[in-house]
Amino acid sequence: MIGGIGMPELLVILVIVLIIFGAGKLPEIGAGLGKGIRNFKKATQEEPELAEKKTEKIEASPGGPEKPVS
Repeated sequence: MIGGIGMPELLVILVIVLIIFGAGKLPEIGAGLGKGIRNFKKATQEEPELAEKKTEKIEASPGGPEKPVS
């Protein structure tokens, strides 16, 4: 059981998705979801030091960080 969803519920969801998108679109949808999840995991696992270096690099640029317009 995944988060309170059992096998019958998953089958109903799969049938609805097949009806809406068709069998030809499912591989494209799956690939897009996989890439999105992979990019999200990569972004959340990025080392804090690397994030600090990127921030320092932006602040050290000739124009500096953009200042908000008020």
